[in-house]
Amino acid sequence: MLIIPIEFATPEYDEAVRLRYDILRAPLGLEYTPEQLAAEWDQHHLAAYDHQHRLVGYLNLTPADNGTVKMRQVAIAQSVRGQGVGRQLVEYSESFARARGFEKMVLHARETAVPFYLKLGYAVVGEPFEEVTIPHLKMWKKLA
Repeated sequence: MLIIPIEFATPEYDEAVRLRYDILRAPLGLEYTPEQLAAEWDQHHLAAYDHQHRLVGYLNLTPADNGTVKMRQVAIAQSVRGQGVGRQLVEYSESFARARGFEKMVLHARETAVPFYLKLGYAVVGEPFEEVTIPHLKMWKKLA
C-alpha cells in the first residue's frame, strides 16, 4: 500500500474525484458542482494505491482554525473494503496533519461509519444531523 499526497487539478486528483463520486455521491443520486471542486484547490488530498498502482482510497484534509483540521470525503474502493485500507489512510492522515502542526482532527461521519472511527479513537460530539441527505455525527480526536 502506498499512501501519498496528490495535487489538485491533476490526473490523479481527477481519478480521486471519480472514486469519490462512485462511492459517496452516485448512490445518493448527487453530483459534485464545479464550485464544490474548485473550493478544494488549497486543501490536502491524500490517496492510497494498491500494489498494482490502482487508486483504492482517498481522503481530504481541510484546515479549519485554532490547530484544527477537518477530514472529509473519505472513500474506499469496494474491492478492498475490510482489508485495512481505510485504517491505514486515516492513520497516515493523522501523522500528516500532526507534522503540519494540527492538534485536532474533526469529521462528519455517516452513521454507518461511526463504529469504524470509534475503533480509531474518535469521539462523538453532539446529536445526529443530516448532511447530503443522510444521517451523520460529528466526531473528533486530539492529535498531539
